[in-house]
Amino acid sequence: MLAESVTPLWTEDGPAELPLVAGKVHNLRLALRRLHGVEVPAGAVFGFWAQVGRASRRRGFVAGRELREGCLIPSVGGGLCQLSNALYHAALQAGCEIVERHAHSHAVPGSQAEAGRDATVFWNYVDLRFRSPGPLRVEAWMDAGTLTVRLRGGRAEEPAAAPVARRGRVRALRVLGAGPRSCTSCGDDACFRHVDAWREPAVGRTAHLVDAWWPEFDRYLLVVRRAGDVLGIPLDGRRLGKPAYAWTTDGAARVHQSWRVALVRAWRSRRLAAQGAARQHALLASAAELAESYAPLLRYDVTHLVVAQNLLPFLWRGGHLGGRTFDVLMAAPPMGELHARLDAAARLHPASPTLADFRADQALVRDEARALACARRIVTPHGDLAALFPGRAEVLDWAIPAPSAPRPNAGPRPRIVFPGPTVGRKGAYELREALAGVDAELVAMGSRLEGPGFWDGVRLAAPEAHWLDGTDLVVFPAFVESQPRRLLAALAVGVPVIATPVCGLGPREGLTVVPAGDVAALRAAVTAALGARAAAA
Repeated sequence: MLAESVTPLWTEDGPAELPLVAGKVHNLRLALRRLHGVEVPAGAVFGFWAQVGRASRRRGFVAGRELREGCLIPSVGGGLCQLSNALYHAALQAGCEIVERHAHSHAVPGSQAEAGRDATVFWNYVDLRFRSPGPLRVEAWMDAGTLTVRLRGGRAEEPAAAPVARRGRVRALRVLGAGPRSCTSCGDDACFRHVDAWREPAVGRTAHLVDAWWPEFDRYLLVVRRAGDVLGIPLDGRRLGKPAYAWTTDGAARVHQSWRVALVRAWRSRRLAAQGAARQHALLASAAELAESYAPLLRYDVTHLVVAQNLLPFLWRGGHLGGRTFDVLMAAPPMGELHARLDAAARLHPASPTLADFRADQALVRDEARALACARRIVTPHGDLAALFPGRAEVLDWAIPAPSAPRPNAGPRPRIVFPGPTVGRKGAYELREALAGVDAELVAMGSRLEGPGFWDGVRLAAPEAHWLDGTDLVVFPAFVESQPRRLLAALAVGVPVIATPVCGLGPREGLTVVPAGDVAALRAAVTAALGARAAAA
């Protein structure tokens, strides 16, 4: 890293200024998409407008704050000077030759201009251009409160040419010692520079962007939703009879449906196997498409987001989260943590055809990790996921299914249910080993994805009409589990459950927790549970 400039985005100038400051942040958000990752060859000239392009309404730019003749006025594309200032400051640090730079005509107290590190730009004749003797990579992004610009590259062996003298004469503003006048607050409507462009919808909306329905998240959104908030959903599942998308839309000022993405995803899913890399790649592609379909909801007046986890890395990658606070509806481990858990299981069971068949691209893993690091709050009912984010997690209560008393076991042997597919990440190998020599029958629900004959040596039984009928014990020694719905259903009717911490249930009556991958602890827990059943009988 050759140079870095970090500057605050939001100013404390009162609520009247907020729409134009929000407009500035939105304009920066659009410009950064054209700037972040740009590579400048050695000796080439970097030009601000050549890279960013014209800031027009047609390209999505809005009214932001522009300093003109000592006043802050609304202007389409206003606020981009914060970016040009940062680039100029970084270019000076990196020893670049300044080919073209113009100072502001006035200096706002406390600004870069007051320190002589500013560079104003105005399409299409006031530009910032600089040349580096070595190759450069520009990295520029925003978090909720700051703009960061970095220049990376190799140091040149020869010293760079001295920066050219800044052009123009700078005179400090002296307006009651408080800075420039502003069209939003000066009250002089007769001024020739006065524009009513800030009279836009009130700034401060929240956008709720979701995907698959969880009852816990649906209940949470109803609590935090405010008048004016917008909601992005794949489909209106309540109207269309699609439980997977049964989000409550009450109270949202606007509901956006991405039905085309949802239909294409369903079509892809039917053509793919239940397990494997192809399915996971397709799910990621659909999440990227869904995230991008929600982009029209993210107007400049949206300053906060509540976003489903699977959309997070793609919204981050698209620059949509910059300059905004956001909370994450956390439904699964972060991809880096997920990889680590699957790798640990794969080392225990190298012959498994499922434990090592997919890993996400490392760039996507990094994008998710960066976004999660910037999230204001992590919202989840899953205790194990909440523990990954101490101090930032808001833990919701699990939705407990309505209990219905199952029929008792009338057979001669105790019945154990494995309530998931026969796949390594759900602990199938550990359960098979733990049940060796145990006089019990097993109901293995779901697809058998570890290959034919996996349960050879275990006494299998067919499931009843209702899976809990005749069940004495539910065992789920998973390495990964996001939605322990069947475990909750079993506990609700008094059926004991053995599970691992990754199931995220927390301490509950009837629940025994064993470490993932620990066959000895699992066998001991199963033996104890069956012994308690026999004693009760």
